[in-house]
Amino acid sequence: MSLTVTSASTHLGHSMGLEKHSMAMEKPTSKGPDDIASGVNMVIRQDPFSMSLDASALLALSILLVLGMHTMDHHLLECLIISVPVLLLIRNDYHNFLNLGPGGTPSTPAGYARLTWYRIFALRDPFSPPPRNPTQLPAAGILKGLPYRPGPRPSVAGLAPQRQLDQYGSREMHEKLKATLLDLTARNPKKFSTATSCLEKHGFALFARHPLNVCGNGEVCHLHSSDKSMHMNLHPDDIKEILEKGWGQRHPMAWTGWVYTPVPSTFVMVYAPRDENDLRIACKIIEAAIWYTASEKVDIEGLLDA
Repeated sequence: MSLTVTSASTHLGHSMGLEKHSMAMEKPTSKGPDDIASGVNMVIRQDPFSMSLDASALLALSILLVLGMHTMDHHLLECLIISVPVLLLIRNDYHNFLNLGPGGTPSTPAGYARLTWYRIFALRDPFSPPPRNPTQLPAAGILKGLPYRPGPRPSVAGLAPQRQLDQYGSREMHEKLKATLLDLTARNPKKFSTATSCLEKHGFALFARHPLNVCGNGEVCHLHSSDKSMHMNLHPDDIKEILEKGWGQRHPMAWTGWVYTPVPSTFVMVYAPRDENDLRIACKIIEAAIWYTASEKVDIEGLLDA
């Protein structure tokens, strides 16, 4: 006889549910793009919090509760009954935060506490575009007529870091995109540079030397080596386009209000490129990010074939 109690986890961008993430190196069952390149497959997994009680454990717990009712102050017993599962949930959630890997939030208790505070204000709907400011420059976005992304959206979780839980991108496409951005900076050294992300604190990022809309010292976008997704700053018009066509979603901390957030309301996640077609769309979206950040029109997609 056994009793299993399970609490399903939810995405941070949608609700405040507790979630468990783990990042583990596992031997692949089949050869994919990442497997060929590295011999191992990085798996980012989200598990629900659960606990199981077999017959003896259930009996012991019942006896302890009965004894507590007769020997302890009922207020103290009530506090214990409530606090024990709460502490277990907090402990689980803290380890979930650590298991997401490095990101913009320090992997410390203080970093976790800060993240927990920000969770209260996280966007409830990451698929609605931010309001458009008619006085903002540039005056309009440049993404027009993007095709719809094939297949369902990937599952996404996390606040800082924010990561895909499935549909991981191809390492080949990731390296090709990185090489293309390096080529862009080599051709335009007075306009662009590359360095470690100011926002993510880890990973490769593209910067504009003379930004119009400043975010992270002119950071245009940064790439995630774990799931191959990316974050960037886009014009509200272009955000509307990628949300409608299924290519990304807003960052859960991209809110506006009296509570400080380290990212602007125009900060978005773009899903990991799975193949050559996805890569070309990602290049077009990065072109739009450059347009919004520096008011520069570039042809990154053309560099793929250079």
